[in-house]
Amino acid sequence: MKLLPVIKAEQFGQLFLNEVPMMDMRAPLEFKKGAFPGVVTLPLMSDSERQKVGTSYKRDGQEAAIKLGHRLVSGKVKAERMAQWLSFAKQHPDGLLYCFRGGLRSQTVQTWLNEAGVVIPRIDGGYKALRQFLLSELDRLTNTLNFVVLGGHTGSGKTVILPKIDNSIDLEGLANHRGSSFGRQIDPQPSQIDFENNLIIMLMRAEHAGHKTVVFEDESHLIGRCALPLPFFAKIKAAPVVVLDKTKTQREAQIHDEYVTSQLTLFVNRLGKEAGFEAFSEYLLTSLSKIKKRLGDERYQQLDNHLTQALIEQKNSGDVALHYQWISPLLTWYYDPMYSFQIEKKQQNVIFTGSVESVIDFIKELSTSNK
Repeated sequence: MKLLPVIKAEQFGQLFLNEVPMMDMRAPLEFKKGAFPGVVTLPLMSDSERQKVGTSYKRDGQEAAIKLGHRLVSGKVKAERMAQWLSFAKQHPDGLLYCFRGGLRSQTVQTWLNEAGVVIPRIDGGYKALRQFLLSELDRLTNTLNFVVLGGHTGSGKTVILPKIDNSIDLEGLANHRGSSFGRQIDPQPSQIDFENNLIIMLMRAEHAGHKTVVFEDESHLIGRCALPLPFFAKIKAAPVVVLDKTKTQREAQIHDEYVTSQLTLFVNRLGKEAGFEAFSEYLLTSLSKIKKRLGDERYQQLDNHLTQALIEQKNSGDVALHYQWISPLLTWYYDPMYSFQIEKKQQNVIFTGSVESVIDFIKELSTSNK
């Protein structure tokens, strides 16, 4: 029998750097736990089918399980799935396939496609081998790359200027969360594994682009529910810090734009005007309630009253000015003391403080000197 092509471990790096199209043969539940960016899920078996085959394997052995799998994926079911796999292969002549360990599932689909006249390589070791490769890359890159942290009070617009720095990685963007009590986005966060995989691939691409220094926004260990890998976070904590300096008035305006104007637009675009405003209001009120304990009852009640009045006025007239009545004390009472406490602990790491333009110029010069 003709040997079908297999992609070995030494080629894994190029797969991610070149964004090679891949289809994942694992069951939907496996895919949901963790996958790779851009990968298409086209499973050989559904979750229930996989469970039945697994039960058969434990009870009756491998041969019986394989026979059951072929019975479950046969006839019309097989034809429908074959049509999807063939469509992927036609759209992506350079595409690959894999299952969990590079075993029976991917070999079976590869064989069926070959019988239909389509040759598509499979990943040796499957998803597990690709994941282990990425974890080893995280260790290597954490040790070899230089890290610089962009700091600044809440509302300084750190996330806004990151795209202006070529060698930056937006951790909050990868986590789909702004990293604060008001950080939840309209779409859910990725799984922890998805977050890690995306981060590692971004690090690989930064190195491939010739960068020896990578810039990150100052983050805590958790960004929403996504955790920074511990060795990576340890290096972030020890990295030199460049602080973006903005006035409180400027920061209030930035928070107003992020929490009010931009956030309402997202909700309305997704849910419509009326349902969007209700969801937006619930987002703000719930976010504020999460820090009630930190604020204390009296301050929380003041902010909740201001926020409620601002939402009523906004709904009735469209005027958003009243939101400053809770945003300003929120910075004074909550965010600024928290930031001051955190920056004090790493004051010895601060190497520059300045405006947007001067911070960008300093980081570019620093990155160039590290090449």
